[in-house]
Amino acid sequence: MKLFVTCPKGLENLLQDEIDQLGGQHTRQTVAGVYTEGTLECAYRLCLWSRLGNRVLMPIAEGDAEEADALYALVQQVDWLEHLRPSGTLTVDFNGRSRGINNTHFGALKVKDAIVDQIRTATGQRPTVDRNQPDLRINVHVHRGKAVVALDLSGESLHRRGYRLKAGAAPMKENLAAAVLIRAGWPLEDRDAPLLDPMCGSGTLLTEAALMAADIAPGLYRQRFGFSRWLGHDAHLWAAIQDEANQRREQGRAALTARFYGFDADQSVLDRARDNARRAGVEDFIHLEKRPLEQLAALPGVSRPGLLVTNPPYGERLGEASSLMFLYRTLGDRLKACCVGWEAAVFTANPELCKVMKLRADKQYRMFNGALDSKLLLFKVHERVEPEAVHGLSATGELSEQAQMFANRLKKNLKQLSRWVKREGITCYRAYDADMPEYAVAIDLYPGHAVVQEYAPPAKVDPVKAFSRLQDVMQAVPVVLELPAERVVLKQRKRQQGQQQYERQDLSGQVIEVVEHGCRLQVNLYDYLDTGLFLDHRPVRYRLQRMAQGKDVLNLFCYTATASVHAGVGGAATTTSVDMSATYLEWARRNLELNGLPKARHKLVQSDCFKWLDQPRAERYDLIFMDPPTFSNSKRMQDVLDVQRDHVRLIRGAMQLLKPEGVLIFSNNYRRFVIDRDNLAEFDLKDITAQTLDPDFARNPKIHCCFEIRHLA
Repeated sequence: MKLFVTCPKGLENLLQDEIDQLGGQHTRQTVAGVYTEGTLECAYRLCLWSRLGNRVLMPIAEGDAEEADALYALVQQVDWLEHLRPSGTLTVDFNGRSRGINNTHFGALKVKDAIVDQIRTATGQRPTVDRNQPDLRINVHVHRGKAVVALDLSGESLHRRGYRLKAGAAPMKENLAAAVLIRAGWPLEDRDAPLLDPMCGSGTLLTEAALMAADIAPGLYRQRFGFSRWLGHDAHLWAAIQDEANQRREQGRAALTARFYGFDADQSVLDRARDNARRAGVEDFIHLEKRPLEQLAALPGVSRPGLLVTNPPYGERLGEASSLMFLYRTLGDRLKACCVGWEAAVFTANPELCKVMKLRADKQYRMFNGALDSKLLLFKVHERVEPEAVHGLSATGELSEQAQMFANRLKKNLKQLSRWVKREGITCYRAYDADMPEYAVAIDLYPGHAVVQEYAPPAKVDPVKAFSRLQDVMQAVPVVLELPAERVVLKQRKRQQGQQQYERQDLSGQVIEVVEHGCRLQVNLYDYLDTGLFLDHRPVRYRLQRMAQGKDVLNLFCYTATASVHAGVGGAATTTSVDMSATYLEWARRNLELNGLPKARHKLVQSDCFKWLDQPRAERYDLIFMDPPTFSNSKRMQDVLDVQRDHVRLIRGAMQLLKPEGVLIFSNNYRRFVIDRDNLAEFDLKDITAQTLDPDFARNPKIHCCFEIRHLA
């Protein structure tokens, strides 16, 4: 019979070799698949033993499909009662288009109709559609007016081995993991050599490596294949092939001497890895341990070199570019420190990150992780001969010349701000804000901590060079501030979209308390992009505090309600704080409680501020503070917010709630903001931006703009 085995792009060469070993004949590659010929036994072996394939398709008809009627006629040429019971179930996977078929759903429907009509005419019964576990899965591919109709003998994609019920945040498919291992030369010639994945996640690479080394068929744990209820299925032949695979598994497990080591910083994914290994029958060979990458050391009791293979994070879903570069640099450092003589294989969709590892790849292979164009880089780890400058340090452990230059500037800034900080009792302030263009970061100081915010570099800047400068910063800051390196937090500033500003960046739960003008406030420096306290608005909050005595105060887009706390501490009769984020409102509740401000007089409202302002209400306020984001398209919002476009609507809405003698303080952080005085001519507008800039933000006057707005007399 003719067969076509599909695979991820980039694996065709490996798949062809595998098919040849499993009994295929006359193999021929094409994009994302291999044509072959073989017996039914060969087809079964491909389904059970292929580590690289996705589907094993058996073509049964080929012909014209330019028009829907031609496709219908082609499908009816097949005697479907040879393949499917009259009362059975089927599903159709259709891909491709032709002149008369421009919709895959329509194409699948036409194929289904042709099969059902034929069987109903012959038997009076009709099969039904079952998308989940059909008796027969039909695959139809249309290209250049021709269709190939095939039976899918695999059923579910073969990469679904059956052992992995749960995966990590960005899982690697099992057949891609197998391909990475094969390209890396696994199993090694030394069958006792260990395999290590220092960022193992849910353990797919480890489990696949153990299955390969123990000669366990990857499909042995699957409960069902596409041929299981096919009328052409030979149950006796299949049982014999399964028995042989079971014998090989027992022999392979008994002979396996290699050991597998998996480390990860996340205990929850290690628990998943352990469950996956148990279901695959290889848990006895895999040692899993919670260990961050920077603690990677030589494996105890392991004297021979082995293979280190890993799939580190490489996308924005799991981390920002600079943080990932630190990760890859740490990987390179640890490899050179404790894996000399080992083979190393690093699979990534962002090869630029690998440049900071300071290792030269001996071989590179292009592969695809889904739609992501990726690379597998293979290294032989050699002993470091000459000392290098690492993380802004010279070979002697002192700051490098570039890092010292940055350190001197930071020291100068600290000295200039010291008198003001002491006089005002300031505990949180900005010590540096891109003063030197090549060091484009902001550094904010909190009690016992520092937050380094990297401004996303322009695309034209070499990312490796930008990372090198960031390393200088991250080395110099703890030295200048005399802080442990782990208390220097790195974040990347860029335009946030939708819910990104609310998403957790980490899960430390570490909160510290700060004091500002007599107000106690909680900040979280680790878990979110923002800390919970906008330092540049310190003067605005103090202004509100001094104006609030005995007044009813409204705080729109309240964030963590720090302005409401200032108003409450300043003697406000009531405060009302409105925001759409439940996360920030819970934070606001803690801030209010921390200052002894009772719920009865200090309300929190979860709502889209647009919607809240549009609703008729009787309340009026003496003092309103509104600090909307520059841009937001959160799903919780009724509309997209653009502060330049929408500020007139927001201000008008707020002014309707302002008492005749009241004042609205309106601010935002859009650096090119221009208030529309013509459309707000009925109000008294006063730009007070210059009065709301403390010395730590004086050199950056566009950090925000601020206005006092009153009703005209």
